[in-house]
Amino acid sequence: MKVHRISVPTPFYVGPVNVYLIEENPLTLIDVGPRDDNSLEGLRSGLRSLGYKFSDIKRIVISHAHADHYGLARVVVEESAATVLIHEWDAPAVLENHDEFAYRDLLAAAGVPQKTIDRMLAGYEKFKGFAHPLQSVETLKDNDEILFDHESLSVVHTPGHTPGSICLVRTSNRLVFASDTVLKTITPNPVLSPDPINSKRRFQSLGEYLVSLARIRSLAPTVLKGGHGEDVTDFDEHFHRMYRFTKARQSKLLGLLPRQGAVNAWDTSKQLFPDAAGYHRFLALSETVAHLDYAVAEGKLVVERSDGPDVYRRLP
Repeated sequence: MKVHRISVPTPFYVGPVNVYLIEENPLTLIDVGPRDDNSLEGLRSGLRSLGYKFSDIKRIVISHAHADHYGLARVVVEESAATVLIHEWDAPAVLENHDEFAYRDLLAAAGVPQKTIDRMLAGYEKFKGFAHPLQSVETLKDNDEILFDHESLSVVHTPGHTPGSICLVRTSNRLVFASDTVLKTITPNPVLSPDPINSKRRFQSLGEYLVSLARIRSLAPTVLKGGHGEDVTDFDEHFHRMYRFTKARQSKLLGLLPRQGAVNAWDTSKQLFPDAAGYHRFLALSETVAHLDYAVAEGKLVVERSDGPDVYRRLP
């Protein structure tokens, strides 16, 4: 199995996205980059340097439903008739019938003021412009096999960054295509999302992410190819570093909470990340909600739900 990394520029602060061409039959791309003129040219030129064009692509595997990873899929499909595969939990987010109203309820439950919710959703609409919605996809589940003529990749469902995030594992040498689940120099954000089973509930992103990291560790990976940046070659060190980071962030958050009374996630996020602005304010809120929910799951806080925002209290 020949693997080629194509670094595709993006207009986002995260920088270029890694697209992987699997040079086997059927010719397969893992991710494609965002809908952006520079990204489009970067993907075309990257394929051209390897002797291919869009029309040669037979299959696209989307690692997760974020625009910088799937935004150009429809362009490639229109020139190639390629099949698009994505985990079933992330499939609704890339299709034309994606419903954003669940996010409004989640933001309100976090205590975000109505005017700020309107601004966040307007920003969400703008961000959607970096991805063509897809008309159809084939869905993946945990432990599915993506077959090539001579080899295969195993689907490992690694929820956390999104509910439907996946890693792809080449079992012969334990090579892992980890996308944004494992990044060498960036801590993946547990993005605020509706639960894929019950959209009226929040997806428990941080707890799920830590379980996903433990599952990857159990695979004893040799090399992990991330969605941004360079390969990770020592996952055990990375694993422990992520747990130390999580523990430190939990400690900092709990230190901000009052001994008496209750707080909501929005007010807490402004304390935890006072300098966040624009889209980063949404990411700050996502991180805060994830850590508050994780603290509840760990028995460190209780959450009270009513007609208003969810509020969190220290245990007596």
